[in-house]
Amino acid sequence: MVKKKSLSAVPPDLSETEQELLSHLENGYKLETDSLHGDPLLHRLKSKEVIRPLSATRSTVKALEDRGLIEPAKGGDSLRMAWRVTRTKKV
Repeated sequence: MVKKKSLSAVPPDLSETEQELLSHLENGYKLETDSLHGDPLLHRLKSKEVIRPLSATRSTVKALEDRGLIEPAKGGDSLRMAWRVTRTKKV
């Protein structure tokens, strides 16, 4: 069985920007970046709302990926990358 990580399971040393991105991802948004992990955009899946987080940068996305909190998702566009919250297997 696959289980999502909740915000209570993330490391406490995340920056406010990293916590905000994870919160949006867990609440129905999809994170997209360009192929170099820059220019992050949050898309609301239900209402098609788009948010450009001003404080999030390439290094924010890279830090979340390095910590194993997000991973690339399958996408159809070779110039844009979609990201999702990392899923862990139930032990």
